Amino acid sequence: MSSDLPIRKIIHVDMDAFYASVEQMDNPELMGKPIAVGGGGKRGVVSAASYEARKFGVKSAMAGTLASKLCPELIFVRANFERYTEISKQIRHIFFDYTDLVEPLSLDEAYLDVTENKKGNPSATLIATEIRERIFNEVGLTASAGISINKFIAKIASDYNKPNGQKTVNPEEVLGFLEQLDIRKFYGVGKVTAEKMYQKGIFTGLELKQKSLDYLEEHFGKSGKYYYYIVRGIHTSEVKPHRTRKSLAAERTFSENLSSEIFMLEKLEHIAEEVSRRLTKSKVAGKTITLKIKYSDFTLNTRSKTLPYYISDKSVILETTKDLLYQEKLNNSVRLLGISLSNLNTEKKEAESKNDPSKSEEKQNVSAQLRFEF
Repeated sequence: MSSDLPIRKIIHVDMDAFYASVEQMDNPELMGKPIAVGGGGKRGVVSAASYEARKFGVKSAMAGTLASKLCPELIFVRANFERYTEISKQIRHIFFDYTDLVEPLSLDEAYLDVTENKKGNPSATLIATEIRERIFNEVGLTASAGISINKFIAKIASDYNKPNGQKTVNPEEVLGFLEQLDIRKFYGVGKVTAEKMYQKGIFTGLELKQKSLDYLEEHFGKSGKYYYYIVRGIHTSEVKPHRTRKSLAAERTFSENLSSEIFMLEKLEHIAEEVSRRLTKSKVAGKTITLKIKYSDFTLNTRSKTLPYYISDKSVILETTKDLLYQEKLNNSVRLLGISLSNLNTEKKEAESKNDPSKSEEKQNVSAQLRFEF
């Protein structure tokens, strides 16, 4: 690896089966039993599954009916996001005892940059261990962690010894670690891309590394460059405490399929109202409106329109969504509708900040010569 590259001490903390674990913690009678958060009813979808349920093949985004077939003793629990958010804030407070460079990815995972930390501890491994112990003692839940020189490798490592474990990939171990890794384990390589790589004889990081940049760009487009660098341990993205919101959305799954646009208008009005409320609460506006349609056979269709001005008003959102709804005929009955607003004015502000040197968030790179105690 080039000595010019920034080397940081990054921890990726990932809670173990977070939603399900919170439910088991709050309801001791559920401990040790296979449970699924959400998924109840004939049209329900599993939001999360306990490890006891995962042994039967139950996983998130699975239809509740299929989950029940895989695990007849499965217990469905209604999601309580208010409670999950409360617990997530408790965990985040622990993170901030060590560093202000905390980038939450969701309620149950976050990146921490502890290159320079509030404890003055040179060992990122020991910090991760201490954080996990505190989460268990103060919150009552287990967490896993990955520790390495950048966000990409830390995230992969956090999944290595789950649940309730951690893995450190030291600077000198990075290349060997990535070379032996199954391509499916690479963060950013989805199921479709993995199948395409398999067809081209790319099964491991080593085989990916043997492909030239030109080859990867030819066969994988813009993502080819990303794959070329990550397999060489090069990922310079910093931990960003304040992630800029890129979109805002709301959606609804219906108890009965909707077969006509006329039946969808009232539903869309409620969804548009919710999107407008969230935009107002977040003090943002956007230009691009996208209508999401999921049919009864689970195929997905999206239709978008970009306006010449920023909007957050419900009436404009709704009228534009109606135009998108009637843009083309429905392929089937509809089980879900969603509206999202992207191309937000937060992106405009971020671009202006990047172009103003006085507002730049760039930090001086840490030299690779810095001695690390991982």
